[in-house]
Amino acid sequence: MTAGVTDSAALSPVAPATDAGPARPPADHPYNRLCARLSKVCLVLAVFGLGGIILSVQAQVVGRYVFNDTPTWTEALALQLVLYVTAFGVAVGVRDAGHIGLESLVTLLPDRWRLRVEVLIHALVGLFGGILVHSGWLWTRLKWGELDPMLGMPVGIDYLSLVIAGALVVMFSIEHILALLRGEDVIPAWH
Repeated sequence: MTAGVTDSAALSPVAPATDAGPARPPADHPYNRLCARLSKVCLVLAVFGLGGIILSVQAQVVGRYVFNDTPTWTEALALQLVLYVTAFGVAVGVRDAGHIGLESLVTLLPDRWRLRVEVLIHALVGLFGGILVHSGWLWTRLKWGELDPMLGMPVGIDYLSLVIAGALVVMFSIEHILALLRGEDVIPAWH
């Protein structure tokens, strides 16, 4: 390598085992822009949710050890926020391809099979999201009439996080499938 010329494999900490083919152009259609905005909103809400968890746990600790009077709502609120932070994180992870995958096996396939397997993977992830929506909605409706004694809110709100996560997973899986069929890449929202 000559001075001043860089090689992308030399810059990355781990070079890919095989060449995944030519780089695809970024997807830039109205549906991609909608999904990117939703993903950014999810990231922001997750950050605020994490802040809420920290404040809730701090209020519990201060109430217990400083005032010897633990607020009853703090633990229930922290658990509620964990559910929603996880839901948003799962959805963003699906869109930004941030979850664990066995991509090395897919890259070894011939091009004609690689596209089919990638579409199948995203379709199965979307199916899982659909199952989350269906099951989460059943539980949300079933538990909506029960009140959480600590927060005074319906218990069904706990399960509503599954519906939100599942709907976003379905949307983001469809986005990936459309991008694959167009020969494009989905750009992570945090770029």
